[in-house]
Amino acid sequence: MRVLTVNVVEELIPGPKDTGLTAIDKRPQAGRVAVGTLGLAGDQVCDTKNHGGPDQALYAYAEEDAGWWAAELSREIPTGLFGENLRTEGLDISGALLGEVWRIGDEVEVQVRSPRIPCVTFQHRMQQPHWAKRFYQAGRPGAYLKVLKTGTIGADDRIEILSRPDHEVTVAEMFAGQDSAKMQGMLDSRTDLRDEVRGIAQRIAGRA
Repeated sequence: MRVLTVNVVEELIPGPKDTGLTAIDKRPQAGRVAVGTLGLAGDQVCDTKNHGGPDQALYAYAEEDAGWWAAELSREIPTGLFGENLRTEGLDISGALLGEVWRIGDEVEVQVRSPRIPCVTFQHRMQQPHWAKRFYQAGRPGAYLKVLKTGTIGADDRIEILSRPDHEVTVAEMFAGQDSAKMQGMLDSRTDLRDEVRGIAQRIAGRA
């Protein structure tokens, strides 16, 4: 399991929101990149109301899922196209458990916090009919990560899973699942959850 590329914003481009510009255009960086609690050095967030912050410090997407999309859309999905900071290889990101902790390279530790929810900016970026719906239905959202230990990361850094919580809710399950028993199990496990994620889990669990 490794990092293929580390991506930061190349330039701000016009977007569909009132913010005017978007930082979704990410490109690979040469060498090592510093990682702080709010993300990568040199990266940027325009829509701070809906993006960014410690719980969305990094967005990771798997090369395997990008390859699936390339076949589905009959086009290349170059690294950074989805706005991801990390393109990985050999790691089932959508199958990761919420609260799972990874070490990237020798220094950085991150925690899986939530799936990526497709927004109007992503729709605008891809220029595909009904893209948000298709992305949702595919169940390959990638994950937002919280930085627990800062440091530097670079291409080819090894990714190691340090710990996995005692529940069954994966990134994909949180994205589109409606399994009340699994959600209750996650709540009972006392896993550190984002308030938004906890609220969704409580609503689903309450349907049982």
